Amino acid sequence: MKTVFAGLLFVLGAQSFATEGRALGYLGQALENSKIYASPNSKARVYYTAKQYQYLIVSKYNDNYHKVVMSNGVYGYTRAAKVVMLPQVVRAAANSLSSRATAARKGLNYIGTPYVWGGDDINGGIDCSGFVKKLYGDIGINLPRTAAEQAKVGTPISRLEDLKAGDRLYFWEKKRNTIGHTGLYLGNGYFVHSSRGHNGVNTDRLTEKWQKILVAARR
Repeated sequence: MKTVFAGLLFVLGAQSFATEGRALGYLGQALENSKIYASPNSKARVYYTAKQYQYLIVSKYNDNYHKVVMSNGVYGYTRAAKVVMLPQVVRAAANSLSSRATAARKGLNYIGTPYVWGGDDINGGIDCSGFVKKLYGDIGINLPRTAAEQAKVGTPISRLEDLKAGDRLYFWEKKRNTIGHTGLYLGNGYFVHSSRGHNGVNTDRLTEKWQKILVAARR
């Protein structure tokens, strides 16, 4: 599935800054029309083109590129020479980043990380339960290590229509006769997971094939 990027998360001015919460970066302003790339490389996919004078939330990546916060939680990169970084720190409203939905969206940052059985390196190689454990850990929720153990933790969701972004999905593995796979629901019928079939982190639609083996959902 091609990931859809809705644009930039930007602020209108200092009066809109939260005074508490996690720092997202610094207020930046585009000096001219500036492309936001998927990686710090001008040949990479272009997520968005910021207009001249548009405000961005940025942090320094290296001497040539700044990292930009996108509206869906994914990071983009823009040339440092085209953006002025102002001294104001931009913060999320308290607790807004400590959410399950944020954990799911953050998972999109790791699309392409290789699948490794038993792996726990979210950049170098990770399995499905390690992936979910890591993303939930980042919002302060400590889950057990295996999918079968994780499926026993949290509030159960019994109907598909009640799923919300960030809910954990658990799937039955027939060969092992146990819960053997997990991922995080993104919304609109999609979920993100570390999949052996995709050779790593990717997204899938919650089709009938997946629904047939979906045996638990937890919040």
